Amino acid sequence: MAGLLDTLSAPLRRVGGAAWGAVERAVNEERIHLAVTGLSRAGKTVFITSLVENLLALAGGRDTLPLLRARLEEGGASRLVGVRLLPAGSLALPRFDHAGHVAALAGREAPDSSAHWPARTEDLAALSLEIVLERGSALGQVLGPRRIRLDILDYPGEWLLDLPLIGMSYAGWAEAVLARLRTPARAGLAAEFLRFLDLFDPAAPADEALVRRGHALYRAALEAMRGRGLRYLQPGRFLNPGPRGEVPLLWFFPAALRGAPPPGSAGALLASRFEAYRAEMRAGFFEGPFRDFDRQILLVDVLGALHAGRAAFEDTADAIADLCRGLGGAPGWLGWGRPAIKRVAVVATKADHVPALRREALRHLLRAVAERGLEGRPGGGSDGVSLHVAAAIHATRDDKARLGGRDVEVVLGVPVGEDRARPYFVGDVPAGWPPEGFWGGEYFELPVFRPPRIEADRGVGVPHIGLDGILVALLEDLL
Repeated sequence: MAGLLDTLSAPLRRVGGAAWGAVERAVNEERIHLAVTGLSRAGKTVFITSLVENLLALAGGRDTLPLLRARLEEGGASRLVGVRLLPAGSLALPRFDHAGHVAALAGREAPDSSAHWPARTEDLAALSLEIVLERGSALGQVLGPRRIRLDILDYPGEWLLDLPLIGMSYAGWAEAVLARLRTPARAGLAAEFLRFLDLFDPAAPADEALVRRGHALYRAALEAMRGRGLRYLQPGRFLNPGPRGEVPLLWFFPAALRGAPPPGSAGALLASRFEAYRAEMRAGFFEGPFRDFDRQILLVDVLGALHAGRAAFEDTADAIADLCRGLGGAPGWLGWGRPAIKRVAVVATKADHVPALRREALRHLLRAVAERGLEGRPGGGSDGVSLHVAAAIHATRDDKARLGGRDVEVVLGVPVGEDRARPYFVGDVPAGWPPEGFWGGEYFELPVFRPPRIEADRGVGVPHIGLDGILVALLEDLL
């Protein structure tokens, strides 16, 4: 058979290396586009860093991803030949700084050599991995190993919630946002902006200084709401404008219109900037790097939302429902007719804040949060969608503590800024949508535990919870 392959390939080799290279890639390489998404502060940058580091360690013989390792075994031997980071090449996007993030976790950037969390995502970033697998059949003796090229995109969580804007007009968006702002959970945080709106006339001639003041007040309201755990905050670039900083198309805010605003009016200026923002977002990102992605990870800090209180939890649930519908490719929602993403993994993060015995309840809680959006996917269900609980870096260990006269399961971790481990009791994690009586307690932000220091040069990987199950769910059809 090898002689037959040489005979068939000889004409292409004579035509040129490019032609033969194209054929070889078509036969031996599968290219997968994976977008790692999530609401702000869900841990996307750390997730990608841990995923890559553990894949590299697995290829080096470490059992860092046991479920994936078992899936790749055949006849007692692994079909995994190797994993490598591909060169940046001619990428139009910034390179994901994997080495820098690993350095932070290895303590190389701290005077005392202590590990610290990498900087959060402020702009689009990408990197590519190559996973090489033996074919495990007689055909492999002819064609050689198979390659999976995994292109990974990381982008700021704030920007993800701009997806729904693509299919909206300024008037429709403003009406929806103002309705949310006037709910009890938000009205106090947005009080100064709402008072400004009471005196603002969108039909009056445009006054740039007044419009800039309205924008500043609206952005301050968004920042206050984010500080209280709310996540459905639009537009996302008001909270994270990206490397270009403030540009004029961002200088707008929601205002109620009574019919079409007159030319030259403040309302016309707001609407035109909204349309410019929407057009740039669609052309520059959602019809650019995002459009080709066929696998998706959606990270959700369900636990943090639960502890921030009812308003934050329901706000997060509304955001996730809309995103599940949109990421499923519902054509009427996005209005661009892109196909549904083939496989989506919805992940509840910070599983290391929950003792092992309580993590299944966290998974059921995630299902309750996501199920409304899953019903809106094409086909009306969860085909191609898997639900997971995970911690990209396992920063705690399980223990027991005495609380209220009884022994309870806790996790032990070292809070950031401290030197000694403390017990943390997560409390009740409901295994479904929280009942009405659940919301009577006091809520607070989850503690941030210091990450364990990793040995970056030894290829031992990063301690985690659940990354191997996520990889198997996303790539199973290719393995």
